[in-house]
Amino acid sequence: MAAGQVLALHLIKIINHFLIMNSELKKVLLVGLRLTNVPSKEEILINNIELSVASNLEEVKSVFEKNNKIDIVISGGGIELEKRLAIIKYIFETSDSTSVHMKDIDSGPQGFFPFINKVLRGLLS
Repeated sequence: MAAGQVLALHLIKIINHFLIMNSELKKVLLVGLRLTNVPSKEEILINNIELSVASNLEEVKSVFEKNNKIDIVISGGGIELEKRLAIIKYIFETSDSTSVHMKDIDSGPQGFFPFINKVLRGLLS
């Protein structure tokens, strides 16, 4: 086999590996005070996600207990600060691989949907 063919086969293997790795479903947990403001999976601009929602620490614990891994947690700003901190503390004590992203309070509930899409686009695109 010529050197060019070997290189081409090697590049194909690398590209296929990259596509397989990036096609895995990422488990995303949305934490919000008003779950009516949480967008449906169809409204989120990123594919290849498995979406869960929670509105308090007990629900977050339940999601983590039912899943062997949560990749990304996105928290809205409406939950009282002490409760948000307790949720974040639980996540970091439970998982070494979960990333946590907290939305500001000022942009209000209407800012949650754009925040979710920006975070997911930045991490998964």
